[in-house]
Amino acid sequence: MKIDPENPADLSAQIASAIRDGIISGALIVDQRLPSEAELSEQFNVSRPTVREALKRLAAQSLIRTQRGATGGAFVNRISFEEAYSQQITTSTLLLSMNAVSFETACEARYALERACAPLSAKRRTADHLATMRAEIHRQSQPGLTDEAFCASDVAFHRALVDGAGNPVMSYQLAGAVEAMQPLMNMITFTARSREEIVTLHGRIADALEAADGTRADAALCDLERYTLGLGHDVMAKRAENRAKA
Repeated sequence: MKIDPENPADLSAQIASAIRDGIISGALIVDQRLPSEAELSEQFNVSRPTVREALKRLAAQSLIRTQRGATGGAFVNRISFEEAYSQQITTSTLLLSMNAVSFETACEARYALERACAPLSAKRRTADHLATMRAEIHRQSQPGLTDEAFCASDVAFHRALVDGAGNPVMSYQLAGAVEAMQPLMNMITFTARSREEIVTLHGRIADALEAADGTRADAALCDLERYTLGLGHDVMAKRAENRAKA
């Protein structure tokens, strides 16, 4: 593992990147103890505070864990898909906000990915997944539900659909699509949407999954996508009209 002292990038970031590359390549294996701060300081020819900052970066990414005591130190961590969800969501949210992704592009990506889960979810969903979806549909039907709570329930419904596919890799990959893109679309469309229409479409999806009918689930998701796109276009047109009048 090496760094480039002439590189303008922060030295601690370079060290963290070098160690991360070692973990990804398999040169550093799960549960392996990393060299001590003093050893890493000598290896990279940097100060111990710089090494300490690099280790903090890796710990924040759950790539390493630290233990105290005589047998302590920094160890390569085993990351679970569930533990990595939050990082995927954060990264997706930042990408969407920083790169001005259009509503149509986000909508297309989000539903294309979720529709890939529909046939698997129809085959593999458990009673718990169905119970979660039914509970969220009931929650969405409550008249006093705030927009924020409705959005959270919407996300939970689709999270259950995705997790029902029984594929942790897909669940991880779709964490950003559902939990970053869905709130973005809700934020744009909440003033125009009909909760009753969404509840009806969610009911169709849940019914199809309960009947183990992936084709019907896919058709309901297609209808939900069309409805969402229509809402987005209506909202954008209204905003453009208001700007023209101003």
